[in-house]
Amino acid sequence: MSLEENGSKSEADEPGWEVDPDDESGAAVVATVGRQLKLWREAAGMRAGEFGLAIGYGEDLVYKVEAGKRIPRPEYLDKADEVLRAGGRISAMKKDVAEARYPKKVRDLARMEARAVELVSYGSHALHGLLQTEAHARALLGTRRPAYSVDELERMLGARMVRQSIFERSPAPELSFVLEEVTLRRPVGGTMVQRQQLERLLEVGHMRNVDIQVMPTGRWDHPGTGGRIQVLKFGDGSAVGRTDDEYGGRPISDPKRLRVLELRYGIIRAQALTPGESLALIEEVLGET
Repeated sequence: MSLEENGSKSEADEPGWEVDPDDESGAAVVATVGRQLKLWREAAGMRAGEFGLAIGYGEDLVYKVEAGKRIPRPEYLDKADEVLRAGGRISAMKKDVAEARYPKKVRDLARMEARAVELVSYGSHALHGLLQTEAHARALLGTRRPAYSVDELERMLGARMVRQSIFERSPAPELSFVLEEVTLRRPVGGTMVQRQQLERLLEVGHMRNVDIQVMPTGRWDHPGTGGRIQVLKFGDGSAVGRTDDEYGGRPISDPKRLRVLELRYGIIRAQALTPGESLALIEEVLGET
């Protein structure tokens, strides 16, 4: 992160993220962290400008963080911990702040995915976020209109990437994805990004708890033409799902409605290529790219 000639960071380079005013729980966490930082600074007998200089950031940013108007990055908290000699107590706030930086709806989704023992997903026009490389996800998010601000894009990208810790869980959940063939061939982000994405699909597809299947473009007569279908199942027997073409795209948990989604997904999966055939096709597309 570069410094301007006067030694302070520009607004665009400030080490933090804007607080979402509609996210009450996240805003409360950030406000609490800000108050704690102010108490530590004042107890150390440091003015805001003096403290900012000591940690390498501007006085204005210090005030914003302490007022709960800016979410501090992890390195900000680490530097504050060192300068204020907090013995790790300020750095320990990083976990709370890390969640607050992501949009609430994404945090809620990540929590459900973290609880899931099984996930099934059919995507009609884009790869599931859990399968996307960072470069692929950045390119996709960049197509949104109206466009995300730089700050918003980084928050959305970070949230999407952190969800991929699901692949490291133990015991591992069962994950099943059906992709449309077009999502393999569309050069999102350019040829190099596409190649890296295909390589990532091959890597994930070889995991023992993951099945990736491809629906050939020529197979049109399946119940996925209305859009994506997703179902998450939990250890207590409950589940939640959603589909684009019904229920307003909202999450549903009613058993009767969930059975409809599972029926559709079962038919889609049966009509798609097998996992082995699908990985062979992905390798073929990679060779052509």
